[in-house]
Amino acid sequence: MLGLPCPNSRFVRSRCTGRKRALCIGINYTGQRDELNGCINDAKTFRNFLIDRYGFRSSDVMLLTDDNRDPEYKPTRKNMIESMKWLIQGAQKDDSLVIHYSGHGGQKRDEGGHEADGMDEVIFPLDFKQSGDIVDDEMNKILVQPLPSGCRLTVRFTILCCHSGTVLDLPYLHSAHGRIKKTHISMRARIREAPVADVISFSACKDDETSADTFEGGMYVGAMSYVSGSHIFSLFFSNQNQTYDSLLNSVRRILQPKYKQKAQLGASNPVNLDLPFIL
Repeated sequence: MLGLPCPNSRFVRSRCTGRKRALCIGINYTGQRDELNGCINDAKTFRNFLIDRYGFRSSDVMLLTDDNRDPEYKPTRKNMIESMKWLIQGAQKDDSLVIHYSGHGGQKRDEGGHEADGMDEVIFPLDFKQSGDIVDDEMNKILVQPLPSGCRLTVRFTILCCHSGTVLDLPYLHSAHGRIKKTHISMRARIREAPVADVISFSACKDDETSADTFEGGMYVGAMSYVSGSHIFSLFFSNQNQTYDSLLNSVRRILQPKYKQKAQLGASNPVNLDLPFIL
């Protein structure tokens, strides 16, 4: 059995002092059979969080939601792919890029035989019935592989994004207290060298779990968004030296009384969970 891929010798952790750019996607699938309630609110809340708290310029935060009247900013498959390409365009060392996705996700059979569980992780655009889903391999090629060393990409998948733990096909999945899991790793990720970029992914559930929709604070949000929207701000700013480990465990403690799923931290290279979380 092959183990974990070797960390990339050219990997440099980003200082996040360069350009900041973000893509926030929220899809309620309004009028469709599997309509959701909290995704648009979640994406808008996170957009405001990045602007108000982390100094992102509003012009550098793209928002795709299905209530947008401009067809260019609806979360269709075409617009989502083009927006992902926009996000990483011109990326350099110490840049901080963020992608947030709230919507449906799932799994389908891996025809290439590369996934450890035989399944590909997918997310569903607004027009997935007409245009299809977006597979983890495609997102990895668009968002992860082109990034230079020292560039940070922070990924946040929430709500009914079922099986979102490894949706970017990242080689490392961290549990609390620094332990690295390897049962999820695809054969593709095992044989290739780890990416050079500094990519981390927070997701609302493990690959065999389904995230939850909830009604909190007078509006529908996802379980992970409930933490991020209602509690994570205070977690970040009551402790400016919040570490990855303390953040991950704080999120899990908040989720535990109400929800079965656990927060996950995926990464392109091993993460020292004792380091402070920066964005």
